[in-house]
Amino acid sequence: MSSTVLKMPIGQSDFRFLIEGKYYFVDKSLFIQEILEDTQIILITRPRRFGKTLNLSMLHYFFSQEVDEQSTAGLFEGLKIQEAPEEIRQHQGRYPVIFLTFKDLKCTHFEETYQDFCRLISSLYKEHRYLIQSEQLALDEKKEYQAILEKNASPSSLRYSLKTLSEYLHRHHKVAPIILIDEYDTPIQSGYLNGYYPQIVELFRAFLGSALKDNPHCFKAVLTGILRVSKESLFSGLNNIRVYSMLNERYGQYFGFTEEEVQDLLERAGLSERSAEIRCWYNGYQIGRYTVYNPWSLLNCVDEKGLLKCYWLNTSDNALVKECLYRSGLIHEESFERLLEGKTVECLINENIVFSVLQNLIQHDSVILSFLLMAGYFKVVSVKYIGRSEPQCQLAIPNKEIKILYAELVEEWLVSGQSRIQSSEFLNQLLQGDIEAFEESFQFLLENTISVHDLSKEPEAFYHGFMIGLTAHIQFHRNYCLKSNRESGQGRYDYLILSKDPNKPTLLMEFKRVRPNKTHSSSEVNDLLEKTAHEALAQIENKIYYQEAKQYGSQSIFTIALAFCGKQFKLVYSEKSAFGR
Repeated sequence: MSSTVLKMPIGQSDFRFLIEGKYYFVDKSLFIQEILEDTQIILITRPRRFGKTLNLSMLHYFFSQEVDEQSTAGLFEGLKIQEAPEEIRQHQGRYPVIFLTFKDLKCTHFEETYQDFCRLISSLYKEHRYLIQSEQLALDEKKEYQAILEKNASPSSLRYSLKTLSEYLHRHHKVAPIILIDEYDTPIQSGYLNGYYPQIVELFRAFLGSALKDNPHCFKAVLTGILRVSKESLFSGLNNIRVYSMLNERYGQYFGFTEEEVQDLLERAGLSERSAEIRCWYNGYQIGRYTVYNPWSLLNCVDEKGLLKCYWLNTSDNALVKECLYRSGLIHEESFERLLEGKTVECLINENIVFSVLQNLIQHDSVILSFLLMAGYFKVVSVKYIGRSEPQCQLAIPNKEIKILYAELVEEWLVSGQSRIQSSEFLNQLLQGDIEAFEESFQFLLENTISVHDLSKEPEAFYHGFMIGLTAHIQFHRNYCLKSNRESGQGRYDYLILSKDPNKPTLLMEFKRVRPNKTHSSSEVNDLLEKTAHEALAQIENKIYYQEAKQYGSQSIFTIALAFCGKQFKLVYSEKSAFGR
């Protein structure tokens, strides 16, 4: 099929702009019908760049008669919502709409955030400033309205400004408004990261709670965000809210692209023959029976004529991910190692994110994995409930793009500044089989990138994970394959960097930890390291760990044994042991 010139809506999330500009648009308009058929207060959580803002914008244009003083008539012609029953279509253009987005409310200090919050509410009130002339408002109410417009309102007025506006709109229009709030949790995340979490939660508990709890002036409210902040933190006493996370099938097809939509996009762009590798890079998330893909990466990939690279990843957006990974110590864990190897891990998932718990993440794998799942950094392979409210889930890394992110985060944690240059040299030396130079670089990295505190738990596993982190980028090279803890010969080796090019060396590694007692002198520790390293090398030979590499046709196999004691280590290797049998 010949390619079609498609206008990709990169970075555009205004519904009218896409429709009138003839941009590529995936028709998700039946989302409107499902919202109308659902309960009064709805929260939908999805990862960033999954179409949350566009969907709320679509709701805004459907329910409003005018947006920005322009008629919304005709915008939905030809879309699926026009085929909905009459009782659904009769809601079009009937409601005043309050539409707020908090995506930019993320300052480093609470005072700045509060000032931006005041500006945001002032702008919202300006959209409805005709209310100042309404006969339905008393004089004192108009004065309060004017104070908010002029950013001179009291803190109390601002805290309850959302509920107040809904009441004024209801009185004036004789119809209860619809409230749409995009990225409701962005200020909460920023407060956590920048140290003003209690203040921002107090502000938003009153602002959201008053407007959403038992508010007769709200016909329906739809909120979107990345995380489901716990009721105890933000929505205390709000029992009428229904939450749909990545574990709920409802609305699963409306955020992101489904398999059918991906196929259609690639066909229309003339990229059908590239579909397998594009799917590998941007493979989808499972939400009930729906497989959905991150639309941001796919649209950018098509816009770049099928260029495969990381589009979704953005350093500033990954701040909370970095914070949680680094502080939790998860990158030391065997579970994280399994995930990097393409395997799954099983975990109890808590859909409620309690930021006070995130502050004490050590040993809380379940908490951090739950957070990473909701933020889009893992996918659910299977879900089951075993007599408890929290689901037991099998998790996996969704695609190559996210796997690259983890590799970069691990490398960034391990290596910084001048050490990054040393890390690049380290990889080149290792892959070229220059073991003596590799040994020197590895010593530098041990001395400059880890703390003795990192070694306090399962030290042998730590060294193993340390090596995986340092070499993680190799797995994205088509000529190499990384394998860990695999059976081969008569046992299970620790780590294999398998070269698919017979002219390049394959590297097989075994790690051992030495535990000297307090009476051992420095020279005795060195002797013990030497002895242990040679024993590990003999273990590789005796158990024929290199059998798997030989079956792949590797012509040059370096067997490497490393014995560790704190930041001290001894390395011995052989080029011949792989051919000894």
